[in-house]
Amino acid sequence: MRFSTRGASIMFRDASVTTFGNKRSALRLILIVGALFVALLSNSFAKDQLVLGVPLEPPNLDPTSGAAAAVDAVVYGNIFEGLTRITQTGDVAPALAESWDAAPDRLSYVFYLRRDVTFHDGTEFDAYDVKFSLDRALAPESSNAQKALLSPISAVDVIDPFTVRLNLRRPSSDLPYYLGWGDAVIVAEESAATNAMNPVGTGPFKYARWRRGDSLTLTRYENYWGGKPQINSVVFKFIGDAAAAFSSMKAGDIDAYPNYPAPENVAEFENDPRFKVIAGASEGKVILAINNRNSPLANRNVRRAISHAIDREAIIDGAMFGFGFPIGSHYTRQSPGYVDLVNRYPNDIEKAKSLLADAGYPNGFALSLRLPPRPYARRAGEIVAAQLAQVGIDVTIENLEWAQWLDQVFKRHEFDLTIVEHIEPMDFGIYARDDYYFGYSNPEYNALVARYEIEVDEKRRAEIIGEIQRILADDAVNGYLLQSARVGIWRADLNGLWVDTPIPANIAANAFFTGSQASVSSQGEVKRGNNFVWVLAAIVVAIFIAVSVIRSMGLVYLLGRVGSHGATLFAASVVIFVLMQIVPGDPAAYMMGLNASPESISALRAQMGLDAPSIVRYFDWIGGVFSGEFGTSYTYQVPVGELIAERLQVSAPLALLAMFISLLIAIPVGVIAASRRGSAIDTGLNAVMQIGIALPNFWIAMLLIIVFSIQLGWFSAGGFVGWDAGFFSALKALFLPAVALAAPQAAIIARVLRSSLLDVMNEDFIRTARAKGLSWEAALWRHALRNAFIPVLTIIGLQFPFLLAGGIIIENVFSLPGLGRLVFQAITQRDLMVVQSVVFVLVFAVILVTFLIDLAYLVVDPRLRSRIG
Repeated sequence: MRFSTRGASIMFRDASVTTFGNKRSALRLILIVGALFVALLSNSFAKDQLVLGVPLEPPNLDPTSGAAAAVDAVVYGNIFEGLTRITQTGDVAPALAESWDAAPDRLSYVFYLRRDVTFHDGTEFDAYDVKFSLDRALAPESSNAQKALLSPISAVDVIDPFTVRLNLRRPSSDLPYYLGWGDAVIVAEESAATNAMNPVGTGPFKYARWRRGDSLTLTRYENYWGGKPQINSVVFKFIGDAAAAFSSMKAGDIDAYPNYPAPENVAEFENDPRFKVIAGASEGKVILAINNRNSPLANRNVRRAISHAIDREAIIDGAMFGFGFPIGSHYTRQSPGYVDLVNRYPNDIEKAKSLLADAGYPNGFALSLRLPPRPYARRAGEIVAAQLAQVGIDVTIENLEWAQWLDQVFKRHEFDLTIVEHIEPMDFGIYARDDYYFGYSNPEYNALVARYEIEVDEKRRAEIIGEIQRILADDAVNGYLLQSARVGIWRADLNGLWVDTPIPANIAANAFFTGSQASVSSQGEVKRGNNFVWVLAAIVVAIFIAVSVIRSMGLVYLLGRVGSHGATLFAASVVIFVLMQIVPGDPAAYMMGLNASPESISALRAQMGLDAPSIVRYFDWIGGVFSGEFGTSYTYQVPVGELIAERLQVSAPLALLAMFISLLIAIPVGVIAASRRGSAIDTGLNAVMQIGIALPNFWIAMLLIIVFSIQLGWFSAGGFVGWDAGFFSALKALFLPAVALAAPQAAIIARVLRSSLLDVMNEDFIRTARAKGLSWEAALWRHALRNAFIPVLTIIGLQFPFLLAGGIIIENVFSLPGLGRLVFQAITQRDLMVVQSVVFVLVFAVILVTFLIDLAYLVVDPRLRSRIG
């Protein structure tokens, strides 16, 4: 036996020498393979394309429904336009209206419309579109978040096709300004109902494609009435993770990130000549919001003490890394009538203690600070808590996710302090709402706001706005921390994007590149293809599984298993639905934002069916499950089944590829380690396996990005181009994430396989085979390996559901629009229909994989089949 084994080994070495003895041939082969590999990895550069990174994906694309700033960030000024527009300096300028006349008493406005405007579907724009749009925004069932700002309009009269009069029930000098917001854009009656998913506007770009969870593509509208953009298309990439944003910029996947989410690493871009850092002013006002209803915070001296205890510069440096401007009231520096009140409350610890003593709290007191999940709030909260501790106020920090914050803080007012950014321009009117979350009530202030809204004299308006700012500061309604800087990272040769943002928008009409190519983004042009191969493969696999199941298990047994699994799914559906009902958070409030009126929120709840009884909603959902639609997403307003199908096109291939790579690595490693038990090779492979198990896959992912995306440029740092861009392009986008997912799984499988092989090699039938002259290696490969696969199959069955949806961290690192990322976003957005449907699908996947693994047991070990019969 020893001689036979050694002889086999010698023959193997001789064969190796014969095959690879010709070094030149081997080198030539390597070069050819390498050339093909590089050709596969090479980026397809696309001209006339601008790729922008944005932190949030819009829930829909209709800015007149809901109040999500993420909607305006991609469609305002690009797809949709209003009668007026807000310029980068915050001024009101003509847009679809060439000019307008205001009555001296501001009780009516006449707008004169442009005559050469068409919508993207070819329909002509006229005064009837204006009337339809404004009547729709003001309708009782409207969910327009800024309906209150447009409420002075009592009637819209069409004078002629290109002249329209707005009649007001009360004077409104700011109406032209409000008409320039995204909530007041003009839409056509023919397309208004489908604007959420297929927007049709009059802007310089038209909608091309939305890869939900990944990107939105707009293309230039050739019949635009204004100056045509220099770029042909704009791609908005949804990258919320700070590390992913950094990697995407460094790897050249995006051309600019106008609102960069990680100020802590801006310095790295400042030192890189490929980029420029743009710091502009935003309308964001970061405040330490105070619940004026609660004692002791109802005492003005207590609130003033808090304002004196705050060191704004320290907060800007520590929480915002130096990006921001101190403010003294709820008003931004670039807004008209700004009054500098920063020095109203200088950082003065002794003054703060004196005010607390005057208020009757010489020994201080305890407060809670409930923080939303944004990084600026969490960082600022730690600093504020430390500063307030210096004056005797003991602050307990409670970190909430966004839906919890909306429910507990914004809706139910269960808080003492919180930190949040208000991004709406000129939003001082919220302090005139007694039911607003900070609970400020001042009739004098309310009257002042009402006077401002009807005042027509500009000088007097400026005086009133100054008084408004001073009252808020004197009453110390909140702790006014800072005005956010809008930090952008741009390619060095990119120009024309907005620096300052008086409204949340990324207007690309004036963007251009000074380089020879419009974009070096690896996203490239969209290549159209078909999914015939995937459909055919799915059909073949389904037929194979069906035939194998019936032959292996028998029809009666199969029907019994199906019935059992069906009962499990039904029970799971009930449990899932009940759990979703007790989760805190109102989806309608989440979608509408901080400035929405209660009436708008109620209207949206009715539209989404959230006011129906629970039992009705359950059966509606189950009916959707059987129809394949799974109901309608609250956020996206499309069938959930469509969303799941889109995300499965990423998650399923990613999981399969990761599993294939893990098996490709694990099987030879496990076999070699087992066959060389106790040797140096075995020890080394065990060490590698241990490291693979210990290393977190997100760390492996980041390492892969640094090496292969940023340094070598072989792969993009994230995103998914889609299967219609070509099989190899899509596979290339999934390769690095699959490797990151596969590495720990490969280590686990290899270790299990090694142990299982060693156990099987000690079985009696293996010893019998060895006694008959079979070599150790032959016994391992021909007999032991198949029997050792039973525990490996069990591990695969446990791992695959994790790979399917449990790779959410990897999906975030690589910005992949997969199933895990979908359910994570749905949880934060309180899109309960998506959450419960995805969880239901995952339960089904677990049951299906378990069933397939049972079938695989029968294939591996035929002895098990007799037990079924």
